This record gives sequence, C-alpha cells and structure tokens, in this order.
Amino acid sequence: MVKGITRQVVVVQGGDPAMFEQAIFLVRDDLVSQGGVSEEALLEEARRACSPSLTLWARIRDRLLWAGCGAGAMGALWLAAALL
Repeated sequence: MVKGITRQVVVVQGGDPAMFEQAIFLVRDDLVSQGGVSEEALLEEARRACSPSLTLWARIRDRLLWAGCGAGAMGALWLAAALL
C-alpha cells in the first residue's frame, strides 16, 4: 500500500534533450486552492523556467536596448549642449 498525499504537478517535456528528458514542477497548494493562477499561466511559467538559453538572450537583448537608449539620450544632450 502506498501512503502519501496528492499534489498538483506540471510536467514539461523538452528543454535540453542531451541532459534532461522532462522537468516536473510541484504546484503550491495555496495557489491551487485560491484559484489565483490559470493553467495557461502555470504552463507558460514552467516552459520559461525550462528554457534558460531563451532567458539569457532576452536579458542580453534588454541590456543592449537600455544601453542604446542611454547612448541615444546622452547623444541628444550633447547635441543640445553643443548647439546652445
């Protein structure tokens, strides 16, 4: 006889097939009982957690975007100071 408790889980296939076959996430009980998060949101968060390469590229892209915005703002300030 098996004793234990029932838990809600999210199983995500894929990721890096050379290292992992699947990832299993245990969903918090209070999150499920309150109904605060939809199934789609849980799946999306689990998929995002399983793809670190995508998040790495997203962080690099965001940093380059902010660096470009800062450089553009400084260039505009320099041009305004040079013209005055």
